[in-house]
Amino acid sequence: MNARTIKPTIDFDGITALLQQAADEGRHYLFEYEVYELLRLSGAETPPKCELLPRGVRPSDEALSIMPGDKVVLKIVSPTIIHKTEVGGVKIVPNDPAKIRSAWRRMMYEVPENYAAWIERNPGYTPREYAGLAGEALLAAIADDVRGVLMVQFMPPDSAAFGNELIMGVRRTREFGMVMNSGLGGTDTEVYAERFRKGQAVVAASTALTDAETFFELYKKTISYKKLAGLSRGQQRIVTDEQLIECFGAFRALGNHYSPANPDAPFVLEELEINPFAFTDYRMVPLDGMCRFSLPGEEAPARPIARIRNLLRPERIGVIGVSGSRMNFGRMILRNILTQGFPRDNVVVLNPKETEIDGVACVSGLDAVQGELDLLVVAIGAQMVPDLVEEVIDKGTVASVLLIPGGLGETEDSKERAERIVARIGEAHRSEDGGPVFLGGNSMGVISHPGGYDTWFVPDAKLPKHPELRVNRAAFISQSGAFMAITMSRCPLLNPAYLISMGNQTDLTLGDMVAYMKDQDDVDIIAVYAEGFNDLDGLRFVRAVRDAVLAGKDVIFYKAGRTPEGKTATSGHTASLAGDYMVCESCLRQAGAMVAQNFQQFEDLFLLATMLHHKSVTGNRIAAVSGAGFEAVGMADSLQSDDYRIAMASYAPETAAAIAAVLRAKKLDALVAVKNPLDINPSADDEAHATIIEALAKDPGVDAVVASLGPISPVTHTLADTDQECFDMESPASITELAAALFERNATPVVGVVDGGELFEPMRAKLRAAGVPVFESCDNAVATTALYIESRLYRDRMRRHFQEIQE
Repeated sequence: MNARTIKPTIDFDGITALLQQAADEGRHYLFEYEVYELLRLSGAETPPKCELLPRGVRPSDEALSIMPGDKVVLKIVSPTIIHKTEVGGVKIVPNDPAKIRSAWRRMMYEVPENYAAWIERNPGYTPREYAGLAGEALLAAIADDVRGVLMVQFMPPDSAAFGNELIMGVRRTREFGMVMNSGLGGTDTEVYAERFRKGQAVVAASTALTDAETFFELYKKTISYKKLAGLSRGQQRIVTDEQLIECFGAFRALGNHYSPANPDAPFVLEELEINPFAFTDYRMVPLDGMCRFSLPGEEAPARPIARIRNLLRPERIGVIGVSGSRMNFGRMILRNILTQGFPRDNVVVLNPKETEIDGVACVSGLDAVQGELDLLVVAIGAQMVPDLVEEVIDKGTVASVLLIPGGLGETEDSKERAERIVARIGEAHRSEDGGPVFLGGNSMGVISHPGGYDTWFVPDAKLPKHPELRVNRAAFISQSGAFMAITMSRCPLLNPAYLISMGNQTDLTLGDMVAYMKDQDDVDIIAVYAEGFNDLDGLRFVRAVRDAVLAGKDVIFYKAGRTPEGKTATSGHTASLAGDYMVCESCLRQAGAMVAQNFQQFEDLFLLATMLHHKSVTGNRIAAVSGAGFEAVGMADSLQSDDYRIAMASYAPETAAAIAAVLRAKKLDALVAVKNPLDINPSADDEAHATIIEALAKDPGVDAVVASLGPISPVTHTLADTDQECFDMESPASITELAAALFERNATPVVGVVDGGELFEPMRAKLRAAGVPVFESCDNAVATTALYIESRLYRDRMRRHFQEIQE
């Protein structure tokens, strides 16, 4: 067996007993020496020898002489003093009983004094145990919590150089469950994570969705690995790859066993961290460790997501909240349902004051509805929703409910109302039939082309329909209805089959919706805008994304709330070393999603996916063509970033010859050198552009072509509504016509660039309408294409990896 595949032997019974002992003492944490015992039981590296010198006991000379070596390390033991070094809580002293005893006595008094002074200087970091205390009361409380001093074997590291310490941890996150992280360790690890480029200081992954080898491949990209493996100048390797993989495997296994997602978990690890591991003679030596744990909570009931089909493809719809006298939201929704073509006879309005509205029959209420409803659209006031939810569940004749109203948990005043609704829906899901599913509240609605209906309440005058556009095999899922509406207003060509406003996720979640969409044969692309996940739904979401990607779908994702200010505007959660957004982005990228960094990139990736999903992507070699030197340089400068890395292709001899022949025929050979990127000069006409682009697309060494289509060239047909025939883009010889044709007949992705102002918008629109992806700037074209290509290639690697595992 390959050494890298050896799994550590973990004594889970012993670890559980260790946690139980602490719990029996009323503790939800382990002391440092207990963390070392946990490490020993985990089968990872052997921790140093240690002995607790408890408070109130005078240790004998014999007890103080058990450590080998010339020196020993003394560490204060307290549940509240986490960062010991800053308050004098760590000392290295000669291995002599008298010296050890003196240092021990001094620390028992000086450390509480130092920590009390530190808290008074930094009141924002006061542990909740000491809230409201000051002066002598604070000092007494700190001293009372000190359990003693831990005497630890001194194991000098092989090197004290930067980067030769490792942080390793696993922690519980509310959204993604257990997450492991590793990278540059030591007292400045937070600074490294903040200051270094993404993925260089610390990496993180879901323990449920990775394995030791995969995490190791992620870790290999860090500065930490380059230092420990001796890959930087003046460094020598101080740890083996196999040791690192074994350590990663142990922490992953601990995370998965003591996970809130494990229904059999006896405890949940809130946080287990070693910072740092140092390295002595090819041994990983933990120099400090902490562990917090809790009891597992109640498992949430499963939602019957099969009923999402009733929501998205209903045969019968009911609407409540429709006014017969004015154009309120309910009336707009009713008209949009009918305008979309949903059969009028299959719609019923719940309104006791009317007999019909807009030709749709009205009934007095839910009790008067004959038969069952696939979908009930709720457009009444939030204060009326709890009673309606109760009625819907009790009657049992509604499969799905769309909650339009806000005021269901967004504010402090509405939280109690939302909690009542959530609790009642949870009870229904625990019943034998699972009850109905609810979308929203605060949802802008759903547009389902396959279902033939539209429940958005945006007037057509503000967001016109485009029935002439092709409906794409895509689902657009968004927590923000406004974001979805604005995106569709900006780019109607996206035109996905499903547009789903999730709202507050009172019941159905982002994870539920992607879990449903991954199995739909009419969906190739899933685009998601997220602001936050319900408890553990981030993990469910990531699993669904991975499954969708493995099924051959493209997933585009944008997460709001990435900065401290953004978090305040969304969920308000605090970030740790592996912060909330870092964890989210890392998990989604590892699941195969294309993670957009801004709104424009989300829109660009979404549109590119709709146009290139059917194209073949076999590598990351790109060919770039432009008639302007600055564009050629800009394309080359955009080949690499923190998020992607692609290469310039080398032309096959026959391709270079074909390009040279075109240049000679157009009398450009004296002006243009055949290279990549290729600057073909502003004098290249439509035919030259098209012929060269096609030659590149047919080159087996080229995986994608990004080509500027020369809008301002004096010899190209790139204008609309012009009386100058030589510029008319409607000419059969125009690059607009030629590019559309060559895009269709070539399997290699071809991406166009039409740089220029409003004058060239008709050219861009015509190309996009013909299915050709077109960007307004060359750098954005290369960057977006690179992200898309890298995601497609990663998907293929994932599929091969899973096939190998199954075999």
